Amino acid sequence: MSGLHDRLKEAMKDAMRAKQKERLTTIRLALSAIKQVEVDTRETLDDTAILAILDKLVKQRRDSIKQYEDAGRQELADIEKAEIDVLQEFLPQPLTDEEINALIEDAVAKTGAESMKDMGKVMGMLKPQLQGRADMGAVSGKIKARLS
Repeated sequence: MSGLHDRLKEAMKDAMRAKQKERLTTIRLALSAIKQVEVDTRETLDDTAILAILDKLVKQRRDSIKQYEDAGRQELADIEKAEIDVLQEFLPQPLTDEEINALIEDAVAKTGAESMKDMGKVMGMLKPQLQGRADMGAVSGKIKARLS
């Protein structure tokens, strides 16, 4: 089992002991998503794969917040924000814009990317470095701007 998976299980036990119902629910949700992927793929996930799952869960919550706020359901948006806070405890520290830009420039130089046709190469190189540390949609936009 990976270190991140162990951290999630320990956090679940701590939340049970402290009777933190909302936190416990969110951690169980994350563990359930991890278990689902493990069952589907029939393999034990490493930290990188778990980070990808947690990143996806955070992205889903952000999408839900936008939809709830557009519909005037602030109480539901607040629940989603609380879930994001819990999930982000297990993600690495986010990168600053300067760090992201430096990584993009480095990847463009290493891949020799010159146009939008080369965007896949750049994204492929950056994704493992940025997983869980940056919004990949925003990074994609920065790469498009750099290559166009």
